[in-house]
Amino acid sequence: MTQTDLQRIKDYEYKFSEVSRVMAALNKALDDYFDIQSYIGDLKEYMESGQWKADFEADERGEIPADIERGVLSEDGLYDLLGEVDRILRRYAIRP
Repeated sequence: MTQTDLQRIKDYEYKFSEVSRVMAALNKALDDYFDIQSYIGDLKEYMESGQWKADFEADERGEIPADIERGVLSEDGLYDLLGEVDRILRRYAIRP
């Protein structure tokens, strides 16, 4: 085999390895997405139910202890997260 032949094999081996790595990561990401899909529905329901607004207002009044994480109550956080979910799903034509 010539040096050119060996380089060709190395090049294709690199591509093979990269595709294998990315496909494994994609498979894991899709499994993770389908595992938390119900969470997305729960978050949408929470935001639209009016309970989010009540919780947000309680937080603004200082009624939620400081040691409780409340990223979900940030003014735009939940809306932006759900928007990002919708953008990604539309981009890849994934239906919930």
